Amino acid sequence: MFSKFILNTSFLFFVLTTFAQTDTGQKVNTVLIKVSDNIYMLKGNGGNIGLSFGGDGIFMIDDQYTDGIEQIQEDIKKKSDKPVRFLVNTHFHGDHTGGNAAMAQTGTVIFSQENVRNRLEEILRREKKKIPMESLPIVTFSEDLTFHFNGEKIYVFHVHNAHTDGDAMVYFTDSNVLHTGDVFFNGKYPFIDIENGGSLRGCIEGLKKAMLLINEDTKIIPGHGDVGTYKDLQNAMDMLTIIYKRVFANYMNKKTEDEVAKMTDLTKEYDDKGYGSGFIKTEAFLRMVYKSVAAERKPIEDNAEKNRQAREKMMKEQKEEKEKN
Repeated sequence: MFSKFILNTSFLFFVLTTFAQTDTGQKVNTVLIKVSDNIYMLKGNGGNIGLSFGGDGIFMIDDQYTDGIEQIQEDIKKKSDKPVRFLVNTHFHGDHTGGNAAMAQTGTVIFSQENVRNRLEEILRREKKKIPMESLPIVTFSEDLTFHFNGEKIYVFHVHNAHTDGDAMVYFTDSNVLHTGDVFFNGKYPFIDIENGGSLRGCIEGLKKAMLLINEDTKIIPGHGDVGTYKDLQNAMDMLTIIYKRVFANYMNKKTEDEVAKMTDLTKEYDDKGYGSGFIKTEAFLRMVYKSVAAERKPIEDNAEKNRQAREKMMKEQKEEKEKN
């Protein structure tokens, strides 16, 4: 999904790079990056993995694609021979849950927000040969849950209708490290899965919620991109808020999706910073924002149309009544 990662020798975090061949013959580039004393980020072909190493074992966040999980397991063993006891899925997409079945077979207990399991069950019903039953989280939660593991409190909380309808963020309270899942793409335009409950407003609210919990010293593992800071999260929220307002204004002025998608002035300052150079290009992002605004406005517009029709009906009936008299 993303280009190979080039490591700067002055980079302050400890880095371990490994290579492997998948079943398709493509090279997997995995990079294990030290974020804090015992928290690591593993980058590969899918979403960023979070790992806590300690005396209790290993706590894992997401597991990328199915064909890369063997290499990921080997990377983890190079750091610790303890078992991965718990795995949290931040949402249901395959680049974050593809390794679920393999992890479950090793005895790892998988957790997720309840909508993640619901979405995976839907896929299982539609594509029985593609999603093993073992991929399903066996423990789900509605709003939040807390682990006491490896000497610290790990807080997992639901972010409503953001990237999807089942997003969760994970905060290592003592290490002061936050894993955001795909609600945050560091320095790039994010993907918003509107068809599966995602919304731009939900992403903005999710980032606000995260910022109330963390502080300026927090290190942030994004769903995609490099380890971030509080300022990076603030920049992402500002970008989403500004572009949302611009697209909203054009939507209210009756501009079509195709018209808005061609308005490069709406995103110019962010395109100049490279936001459109990631997986989601500028036009695709503007279309997602437009669709999100349209979905948000639909109930209001539908209600307004019903009221208009009701008024017209009442006026017609009143006119007919006067003509009778």
